[in-house]
Amino acid sequence: MSQTPDSAVRAYIEEHRSLFLDRLAAWLRIPSVSAQPHHAGDVRRSADWLAAELRDTGFPAVEVWPTEGAPAVYAEWPSDDPEAPTVLVYGHHDVQPAAREDGWNSEPFEPVVRGNRLYARGAADDKGQVFFHTLGVRAHLAATGRTAPAVNLKLLVEGEEESGSPHFRALVEQRAERLAADAVIVSDTGMWSEDTPTVCTGMRGLAECEIRLYGPDQDIHSGSFGGAVPNPATAAARLVAALHDEHARVAVPGFYDGVIELTDRERELFAELPFDEEEWLRTAASRATHGEADHTTLERVWARPTAEVNGIGGGYQGPGNKTIIPSSALVKLSFRLVAGQDPDHVEKAVRDWAAGQVPAGIRCEIDFGAATRPCLTPLDHPALRSVVRAMERAFGTPVRFTREGGSGPAADLQDVLGAPVLFLGVSVPSDGWHAPDEKVELDLLLKGAETSAYLWSDLAEHWRSAP
Repeated sequence: MSQTPDSAVRAYIEEHRSLFLDRLAAWLRIPSVSAQPHHAGDVRRSADWLAAELRDTGFPAVEVWPTEGAPAVYAEWPSDDPEAPTVLVYGHHDVQPAAREDGWNSEPFEPVVRGNRLYARGAADDKGQVFFHTLGVRAHLAATGRTAPAVNLKLLVEGEEESGSPHFRALVEQRAERLAADAVIVSDTGMWSEDTPTVCTGMRGLAECEIRLYGPDQDIHSGSFGGAVPNPATAAARLVAALHDEHARVAVPGFYDGVIELTDRERELFAELPFDEEEWLRTAASRATHGEADHTTLERVWARPTAEVNGIGGGYQGPGNKTIIPSSALVKLSFRLVAGQDPDHVEKAVRDWAAGQVPAGIRCEIDFGAATRPCLTPLDHPALRSVVRAMERAFGTPVRFTREGGSGPAADLQDVLGAPVLFLGVSVPSDGWHAPDEKVELDLLLKGAETSAYLWSDLAEHWRSAP
């Protein structure tokens, strides 16, 4: 009896499981820690290792792209179908720092399987989730009998994501013609849980600033001058207090301009998730939820913009008292942005607002860092529907929808390339990204490869039929 396409994919993956895991383990042994200069050679070695592996997978064009920091890896495999869409897969090959004394039960760069879990730094974030695409494309070809993928397949695997991707946007702008795609697949994310496969449809952006307030040229006696000259620490406290209104909305005029509001359908989809607020609070090490009125906790962290005080200080911080009016104070703020918000507009709004909060006699300086733009994929986008169908074939259960509260470089790809960003990840919260004993569930990793195998044919078929 001939195999069905799905059974052929599963058979191929099972047959090549051991080899796939052996090769992944070899990659995980390379300590590609981009944040630590003494590992710069290892990051380069990681890029070279991946490039060689992609050539062995069958990609006819593979290049290591230098940046002012760590190198990225680019690969391209054209389809033999002239009408095929072009898909770019994004991930990263650098990892967070790790040492046995941090609390690991085994050496972080010596992969070990315990039960059905693979433990190593990078197992889930992000080498494992990059690497499952190599097995996926092989299974796709084996099951379909094709000699090239059903789509024009490209990969971009950067080497500085764990260091904030400082050179990523410049790289994408410089190489935009080579990276041009109809859709971007980001495999640097996860699912709700092992039993609830999900697809992320959006990621918030980020703007950060440091506000420095200056009063007298030096610390001065509070008895001699208090109540008669402005105090920058008091000005900082008042500025922070004015950041939100009584409903926990950001009180900066113009901050919400352009925000794309949740639809009723999106609210319903969030509500379908098995969310336990008390359990979530325990993971947050908090005793109560708080936030913008008329929104659920998931809505607040996924789909609403926020302003947070990351730090505030000024004056004497040592033991005992020192009765002074400090010469300066400092406030650090971050703003999570959602679809429709423009970081440049938000920066101007914050600058204007802060200037209006500062009393006469206090000098205010504000520095903003490079912003990350938000990204959002409409629920009815044909590429998103393909990702969902491919995951449902692999997992055998309906796929639900989430968003990400954090921020990442995916929005740069959407912004520069003008292509929708889709998220395909199989990591789960217990994988411990950035923590000791990072791991990946092996069954889920192979489900990722299976999803990848189904995705390319589905995208090719439904992209053409999309209105």
